[in-house]
Amino acid sequence: MSRDLSRLLRPKSIALLGGGWAVNVVAQLQKSGYEGDIWPVNPKRSDILGIPCFPTIDALPGAPDACFIGVNREASIDVVRQLSEMGAGGATCFASGFSESEAEGTGGTRLQQLLVEAAGDMPILGPNCYGLINYLDNVTLWPDQHGGQSCDRGVAIIAQSSNIAINMTMQQRGLPVAYVIAAGNQAQTGVAEIATELLADPRVSAIGLYLEGFGDIAALEEFAIKARAAGKPVVALKVGRSEKARAGTRTHTASLAGSAAAASALLKRFGFIEVRSIGVFLETLKLMDMFGPLTGNAICSVSCSGGEASLMADMADGSRIAFRDFSARQYRALKDELGAIVTIANPLDYHTFIWGDTARMTRVFAEAMRDAFDLAVFVLDLPRSDRCDPSGYFCAVDAIIAAKHETGARVAVLTSLPENLTETAASNFRSAGIVTLNGMEEAILAIDAAIGISRDRQAIVPGLVISSDEVAATQMLSEADSKAELARHGLALPRSAMAASIDDLVEKAGALTFPLALKGLGIAHKSEAGAVVLDIADMDALREAGERMAGIACGFLAEEMVTGTVAEILVGVTRDATGTFMLTIGAGGVQAELLADTASVMLPAARDEIREAIGTLKLAKLLAGWRGRQAADIDALLDAIMAIASYACANAANLVELDVNPLMAMPNGCIAVDALIITRDPETETISKGDGEAA
Repeated sequence: MSRDLSRLLRPKSIALLGGGWAVNVVAQLQKSGYEGDIWPVNPKRSDILGIPCFPTIDALPGAPDACFIGVNREASIDVVRQLSEMGAGGATCFASGFSESEAEGTGGTRLQQLLVEAAGDMPILGPNCYGLINYLDNVTLWPDQHGGQSCDRGVAIIAQSSNIAINMTMQQRGLPVAYVIAAGNQAQTGVAEIATELLADPRVSAIGLYLEGFGDIAALEEFAIKARAAGKPVVALKVGRSEKARAGTRTHTASLAGSAAAASALLKRFGFIEVRSIGVFLETLKLMDMFGPLTGNAICSVSCSGGEASLMADMADGSRIAFRDFSARQYRALKDELGAIVTIANPLDYHTFIWGDTARMTRVFAEAMRDAFDLAVFVLDLPRSDRCDPSGYFCAVDAIIAAKHETGARVAVLTSLPENLTETAASNFRSAGIVTLNGMEEAILAIDAAIGISRDRQAIVPGLVISSDEVAATQMLSEADSKAELARHGLALPRSAMAASIDDLVEKAGALTFPLALKGLGIAHKSEAGAVVLDIADMDALREAGERMAGIACGFLAEEMVTGTVAEILVGVTRDATGTFMLTIGAGGVQAELLADTASVMLPAARDEIREAIGTLKLAKLLAGWRGRQAADIDALLDAIMAIASYACANAANLVELDVNPLMAMPNGCIAVDALIITRDPETETISKGDGEAA
């Protein structure tokens, strides 16, 4: 359901209910210069900070656009119902003790359901939520201090943690913040719905999401599509990446593809910029606000120190940043200005020869900017003003600004330490169209993210495969049954024979061509259990191998050996806790977990998306023909992976995990020699639905 959040986010009137917390909100509204009506509701007070109180909600002069509800959890339900019935525009629910406390046996989940029912069509934020700040219109529906200030344009931040939201308002990095909204429990109104509303505000340049969980995946995907259409980048910081080992893991894929990988794959699928820390989150948002995604990776670094130049080069190593050489024309012009002693290279150390000569510094800086780098970065730390005199550095500040105006280049000023640039200096640079980046390490990661988003946003296939039903119990298909299921979707398999006893197998194997591989059925990790024997040359050897594993196998499978293999590949699909399905590709065979060389995409996935994922693997060099060896048939490999993905998409309602390992990539073809599928157990599911009787 799509609700109108415009009155809640941009209210002309605000009602406040509660004691001390409501007082705090009134104080923040007065401090921010809010120009709308403020209507405190409190039967025990005549006024709050000089503003007359109304004794009851019914006594209000009209239906308020927004409300702050600062009463306890039980009382919040009645208040929400009254506000909804009178046609209020929306409310923020501050109280805790709802679903977030259910583990303590508080009955919070039931209370949260009652709260949502009471709200009806009226949008509510929370519960367990601080509220919202709209710095564009001076709306501070917020019961605590915050560090932001009024602005005309900026980024919107939505956080599932009120404390993190408060911390972000305290940043002194020069990031213009238009909105800060705490989502709380998202009992009714989720992150995606809030973010979609903010997209429509032309004053919002980019959106930042601090996520603890994904919530409504379908709604988030719909928001992602709208964000791309609006041309507004989204930066996401998803916490909860660490994970405990999964008990009873049956497949290689499940041990390699945990929730962190699924989260990253999902964020990439949406076209969001994923970052891993608050600092990089803020720095990336600054880049998005000023320039948006960078269309290329050509970066120029300019500093007055060899140490800074070396650090820039070292920290960018392994990123998508390319410090390409200056053009021949630039080289000559810079050499003429800087002299014979200075080495002209990118990153550039221009030494101190020109320091203090603003005109000459401007010429050097403009020349470095001139050849259409995607971003020109100037490393500049300003002295602290409480103990030093920063005026000696104004020559660099003035020269950077003048060169920017002369060339129109995209320019960033980057400090080696986050604290070495004041908010005032950042504001002055911003006024000149220059973005400031605080801290070399965080800045490098932010630039890398700004480069990568242009490519990531183009690889999205709409319509995620989602199965929200919980799985009560599972069953594991045999290798033979797993292969048969996948073969129906086009996966190539070796010729084989299967039997319950070794005597029957020897009889059936007469039609096969030696050498053979023998596998014991009913065992997940066959190699570790001694249930695989390779390169069997004749019938006697086949019988002998079968007799050795008879005690641990419930059947036998003999297959023709696959020869001429370029590489062994793992391909698997796992169902994430969000209900989405992730396809994982990586180095396979018995060393799958040891090498942990994987890439993941969400299903459904386009062929080109899978091709790109393969290209990110260390194994890609081997597939391409390492040191003169034969290359793998990539089209056949893609056909095989697409067949596996086809099965997964077609069977998403019941699929839990699948694992094809190894998939043999050869110069001419691709054959799966082992497969394992785990699905719902239909018998257990049927019994549970009928409380002991067949449903």
